[in-house]
Amino acid sequence: MAETVPATVPAKRKVEVLGSEEELAAALAKYVADLSDKFVREKGLFTVVLSGGYLIDLLRKLAEPPYVESVEWSKWHVFWLDERVVPKTHPDSNYKLACDGLLSKVPIVPENVYAINDTLSAEGAADDYEACLRYLVETGVLAPSAASKFPKFDLMLLGMGPDGHVASLFPGHPLLEEKERWVTFIKDSPKPPPQRITFTFPVINSSEYIALVVAGTGEVDAVHNALGNSGDAKKLPAQMVTPEGELTWFLDKDAASKL
Repeated sequence: MAETVPATVPAKRKVEVLGSEEELAAALAKYVADLSDKFVREKGLFTVVLSGGYLIDLLRKLAEPPYVESVEWSKWHVFWLDERVVPKTHPDSNYKLACDGLLSKVPIVPENVYAINDTLSAEGAADDYEACLRYLVETGVLAPSAASKFPKFDLMLLGMGPDGHVASLFPGHPLLEEKERWVTFIKDSPKPPPQRITFTFPVINSSEYIALVVAGTGEVDAVHNALGNSGDAKKLPAQMVTPEGELTWFLDKDAASKL
């Protein structure tokens, strides 16, 4: 059973607390499937951005009835919020994680899955992925945000680290202030592997919908700092997620235990 945290939050931000990880997975699957239906009905396709970590496991119910049959998977266009600069077959690859955990279990069109070029350097892969996005804007798969002119994705699915990082945007890192690039790279990630590419905040915040998903006790302090009245004046990257559209935090009881 979901409960809404009685906190003072902006009108476009919701916080849903689920009683267990299983309930969180069920709520998240319904949320994603409902948005898929909405956008396919409105414009004939659905652009969704995935993250790594345990988020993919929390999407597992999309590969089960009723969603595995009811979702129009052929209309999905799938992207990555960030990626480790490793081969696609490497255990650290977010692409491999998503393929093993979700994409291989549903009938998504392979041409609509946009992975990074794993033969390039971090800088080259970032440039190549941004060029891919620009081409998709030109061809109408992605639309530019009327407000920011950055590409506007229908849904981004974000996780958060114990330090409050999202994507590969870490506390105190200069990339938090990047205002021009759509996709950039990092060679000194404080969390291994060190070389990654990542969407920038202007792209993240141009989204129509963002789900920020946290389960378990590993990020409980970061959740408290981001959403509670911790008194910590230092802004976490997760607090910089302020989309043009709607932000929903999906938490299980453990993650929300300090709120």
